Amino acid sequence: MVKETRLYDLLGVSPSDSDSDIKKAYRKMALKYHPDKNPDAGEKFKEISHAYEILSDSEKREMYDRFGEEGLSREGGGMGGMDPNDLFAQFFGGGMFGGGGGGRRANAGPRRGRDMVHALSVTLENLYKGKTSKLQVTKEIICPKCDGKGGKEGAVKECGKCHGRGIEVVIRQMGPMVQQIQQQCRGCGGAGEEIDPRHKCKECNGSKTIRQHKQLEVNIDRGMKDGQKILFQGEANQAPGVVPGDIVIVIDEKEHPRFKRRGDDLYYEADVDLITALAGGNIHIQHLDDRVLNVAILPGESIKPGETKMIEGQGMPSYRHHNMGNLFVKFNVRFPEPGWTSEEEIKKLEAILPARQPVPSIPKGHHQEEVVLSTVDAHHQKKMQADEDGMDEDYEDAHNHAGPGVQCAQQ
Repeated sequence: MVKETRLYDLLGVSPSDSDSDIKKAYRKMALKYHPDKNPDAGEKFKEISHAYEILSDSEKREMYDRFGEEGLSREGGGMGGMDPNDLFAQFFGGGMFGGGGGGRRANAGPRRGRDMVHALSVTLENLYKGKTSKLQVTKEIICPKCDGKGGKEGAVKECGKCHGRGIEVVIRQMGPMVQQIQQQCRGCGGAGEEIDPRHKCKECNGSKTIRQHKQLEVNIDRGMKDGQKILFQGEANQAPGVVPGDIVIVIDEKEHPRFKRRGDDLYYEADVDLITALAGGNIHIQHLDDRVLNVAILPGESIKPGETKMIEGQGMPSYRHHNMGNLFVKFNVRFPEPGWTSEEEIKKLEAILPARQPVPSIPKGHHQEEVVLSTVDAHHQKKMQADEDGMDEDYEDAHNHAGPGVQCAQQ
């Protein structure tokens, strides 16, 4: 297991990939994001060049796999001032896109901290109307009392055990074999520094950072969707010598009891009685704001069970543009209960409704047998469901009636 995979992700490879795979991936990414070809991708090009520099070096790759980027920074395994264009020129032989790798040497600068990701549950109503939500987050900030030093001036010294690396080499004797492993320094706990306890900062106790609670105002714009991200740049955890990452708010759309959403369209199921479906009438749909839609069903429109109709412009607003999607209404027609009317009334219906379709005649050589319809009971309902799911009934019965002591036979 590796500690983290960010550098592998930048190149689109996995920790199990070979050096050759990493080299091919870098070549492809570098060609795509080189500033001479893609002027807006300068930072991206630096990141993938940094990733390749680490992962193409077996020692640095092993250090990264064990301790992540934090271990590399203590070991001096960063880019060390190498210009990504120089790395590109060494890899491709120079002259690509007219750059030739001969540009200004750039310092990679301080490493970037990790992003903080928070999920924010949002109702469909708020995604329809828009809303400003308040979210409280807890993060680390540089201690204001010691300015991130951990103690008084001169109190912080390099760890004498690991010499500032944060890791130490341990020799283990295993019979006739000697094993050499690297582990977090036990003297400084991986910090690479020692602070005289008498001179530690009283505010942060030498940790250089303190916890802070901060309230963020998250603007939920109309039409935002599930999984959409809202960034607060540079608002993640602070640490000395580290550029803070971003706080990333991910929209988590709550399931709605009445509406289903697909893109900018809404789907709704409406129940109507048989008389309304045949003779017309009105139904009401409570929308996601304060409106109630009065939907007219025209007399004789004859709504069929399961039929879907569309109301234009009553769906979700599209993000930023706020063009409206459509509302699709699926009708469930409620039929009367058995024995709902008399034989005389049924005759009246026969005079009003379209005539019955004639029953086909019985083919010659066949005989007629009278049968009766029965209501499907719970047992047969279960069997029907099992058949639809592709489950064998005998297997299901055996599974359901097997006692707790039944086990597979052992040979």
